[in-house]
Amino acid sequence: MKKTLFATLALAAGAAFAYPDKPITIVVPFAAGGPTDKVARDFAEALRKPLGGASIVVENVGGAGGTLGANKVAKAAPDGHTLLLYHIGMSTSASLYRNLPYKTLDDFEYLGMINDVPMTLIGRPTLPANNYAELVKWLGDNKGKVNLANAGLGAASHLCGLLFQQSLKMEMTTVPYKGTAPAMTDLIGGQVDIMCDQTTNTTPQIEGGKVKAYAVTTTSRLTTPALKNLPTLDEAGLKGFNVSIWHGLYAPKGTPKAVVDKVNAAMREALKDPEFIKRQEALGAVIVTDDRVTPAGHKKFVAAEIDKWGAAIKAAGQYAD
Repeated sequence: MKKTLFATLALAAGAAFAYPDKPITIVVPFAAGGPTDKVARDFAEALRKPLGGASIVVENVGGAGGTLGANKVAKAAPDGHTLLLYHIGMSTSASLYRNLPYKTLDDFEYLGMINDVPMTLIGRPTLPANNYAELVKWLGDNKGKVNLANAGLGAASHLCGLLFQQSLKMEMTTVPYKGTAPAMTDLIGGQVDIMCDQTTNTTPQIEGGKVKAYAVTTTSRLTTPALKNLPTLDEAGLKGFNVSIWHGLYAPKGTPKAVVDKVNAAMREALKDPEFIKRQEALGAVIVTDDRVTPAGHKKFVAAEIDKWGAAIKAAGQYAD
């Protein structure tokens, strides 16, 4: 028995030392071209060097608000070669889906958080309102006629829109799309009126004058040139409104600690990569530098987010199953 135990430990230690010994797949549980996909591809590029030039492939596994991709990773071999990069949906799916095929806090190894992405409230280019005060008046004058787009039930844009309606005590016609790209296309084309979405997706459209921008969802103004003059929803009257779409990295439960530690160390180096920082800052994203970059800090934060969003989703009575 002792010989078997020592052999197992030696094998695990050897595997960790050799890691990675084949290409790493980072699963993004959304379609290619969306904001989370953009973060993943930039991050994968920054992660290669601290992992010794490892081959890293981004695989898009969309569907069911991100839960299909998450479940694929939960069921994958726990060797560190299949990872999950997921946004706030990692916490909200625990309430949106009452029959999840995995346990959010139990079926993954938490590797650390990558960034916080503020959101922006934007409107179609032909909307009469030119600032937030005018937007609120226009919304009030058009009750029952306003179309609020989102990228699908459970998407970041859906969650932000949900809180926006609750905060205004105003119900709008929600128009869900199969992804951010088609929602943005229709907003630009004037088929829908407003949308709340991540700065990683909205900043280029705002810079190009393709949409109207009204406010940001953080409690402090942003410094990104295209967004720095936008008020926060908090200062505009929705006190306490604060929505940030964060991204974290996960591995299947049971991944050896040595591998978890190695990936976390590589993550910390990747988050210091000047090119990655430059790309994220240009899109309004903020690199995580606090305790959430640690596996323990990351998991503690997600547990708190599950409680926070669970209450909001229950109050709205909106579920995805």
